[in-house]
Amino acid sequence: MNAQQKQVNRMVHATKMKDRRAWKNLSGKDFNYHTPIAIIILGIIWMIAARIVNKPFIFPSLESVIEAFFKAITDLYVLRNIGITMRRVMTGVFYAFIIGLPIGMIMGYSKSMLRAFAPFINSLRQVPIMAWVPLSIIWFGLGDGPTIFMIAFTGIFTVILNTIAGVQDISKEYYHAARSMGARTIDIIKDIVLPGSLPGIITGIRLAIGMGWMSVI
Repeated sequence: MNAQQKQVNRMVHATKMKDRRAWKNLSGKDFNYHTPIAIIILGIIWMIAARIVNKPFIFPSLESVIEAFFKAITDLYVLRNIGITMRRVMTGVFYAFIIGLPIGMIMGYSKSMLRAFAPFINSLRQVPIMAWVPLSIIWFGLGDGPTIFMIAFTGIFTVILNTIAGVQDISKEYYHAARSMGARTIDIIKDIVLPGSLPGIITGIRLAIGMGWMSVI
């Protein structure tokens, strides 16, 4: 067995061990019992409070909420609208990604570009998101356009900032080693900057999705 095959076997074994540890955490001594206990306590408090208030329109009971939830997830009209909302969110996040990623890469890699773009980025992201609603309706009309614009505009700054952080977290030694071996700038970006900044990029996308849901109007 050659060295490469041994390394692959070690990686497979490590992955299996990690999966076993993750499974043990779901059922062993490390299992988080606090969350289900807290949910049960909150449910009991909700049920008691709803009976004390006795005004379903103002404070519905837990049973009625659960019943309405199961009715909603089996209603085709509700499911269709959830699908439309998900499509809008994913489309907006996609635009935020394809616009924010290169900007964040450039700003994170080049200090001069960071100084040049930072004032504009910081100024735009300080504007309240609701201030863009009238302009988005004027620019894109009614329909999906304004909603997708708002979602993309909300997420783009998160993608940019986390991409910058991901690029700047890469050790300078990787750049020095690559340049000492004659690597070109495009090779450094492709082989060092992009893979090394993936944690920041993924974090930015996750946050952009969460902020996109809050921006759905």
